[in-house]
Amino acid sequence: MWSLPPSRALSCAPLLLLFSFQFLVTYAWRFQEEEEWDDQKQIAVYLPPTLEFAVYTFNKQSKDWYAYKLVPVLASWKEQGYDKMTFSMNLQLGRTMCGKFEDDIDNCPFQESPELNNTCTCFFTIGIEPWRTRFDLWNKTCSGGHS
Repeated sequence: MWSLPPSRALSCAPLLLLFSFQFLVTYAWRFQEEEEWDDQKQIAVYLPPTLEFAVYTFNKQSKDWYAYKLVPVLASWKEQGYDKMTFSMNLQLGRTMCGKFEDDIDNCPFQESPELNNTCTCFFTIGIEPWRTRFDLWNKTCSGGHS
């Protein structure tokens, strides 16, 4: 049976500790990288219907007769630490020439009148349960426009 002399075995111990530490750091880094990739996939799949829900809810709650639609997404992110999948987003919404109960709001042109404030900026936080197709508006704060 082959074995190292005791003095050589002790000199290899720090090297073994270094390699095992390197392995743990590499594993933790890969795990975090995979978790970030999962978040990116969830955002790609679930953010678009969440945006649609936010605009729909805005129009439903608005006292304005005209419909608003999404201009740009100013910022969006997936929240951590909630029971449900949760997204927060800052959206700019533009007032259209169509009524909010018309069928094809997506193809409706924006109002261009310089006298009117035709845009508003809103912050939304929405919890979703995609397996139940359930959306819950947790926060909506808007400024500007006819919100």
